[in-house]
Amino acid sequence: MGALKNKRMPRAVREQQMLDAAVRTFGQLGYRAASMDEIAELAGVSKPLVYLYLNSKEDLFTACIRREAQALTGAVMAGVQPDLPADRQLWDGLRAFFTHTAQNPDGWSVLHLQARTHGEPFAAEAGAMREELVAFVTRLIVVAAREAHHDPSLPETEVAGLAEALVGAAESLAAWANATPGVSAKQAAATLMNFAWAGLGDLMEGRPWSPPAKEPAKEPAKDPQSR
Repeated sequence: MGALKNKRMPRAVREQQMLDAAVRTFGQLGYRAASMDEIAELAGVSKPLVYLYLNSKEDLFTACIRREAQALTGAVMAGVQPDLPADRQLWDGLRAFFTHTAQNPDGWSVLHLQARTHGEPFAAEAGAMREELVAFVTRLIVVAAREAHHDPSLPETEVAGLAEALVGAAESLAAWANATPGVSAKQAAATLMNFAWAGLGDLMEGRPWSPPAKEPAKEPAKDPQSR
């Protein structure tokens, strides 16, 4: 009866089961070490069926990257309410990011570690997700900056670097938090807010940090022969 029920399972549902199994296997073993036999067994299907649905190991891995990327960006954007102040939007977005990566460690491993280290096609898929997150954070920051500076024409390029830095820090912190017992999503988000928003808050208020106008003169190197 169970086998008959499995045969009647809709293709989309069975394909998601395969992707679930693949994400778990790729995330825990790595792309090179993962085998299609292990993925098929974990999914409860035959290996030929995995190939029939998803063509090859490369195509299966690409499908995993795309699905996990869409899930992560969707979670972050769904967690932010656009009518709230910028700091609250950033806080909510970071909490959504760290909550999702903590709840889906294998998916985050696929995106953050595996996709970036096994060839350009895979890295490009992960890079597209990153660009989407950077663009989202850039829009969030630039809206607040325009309001703070009373300058609706302030270009996005003024804050694009900040968004890049913030997303990069979030990625590194998520990897650390997932590998460190006892670190919650809320703690990780608070860590990054304390690290970033103090500076961003000053920037929004028109108080950016600037390097010294004149660097202190360096002492000439001593000649070893003069000792």
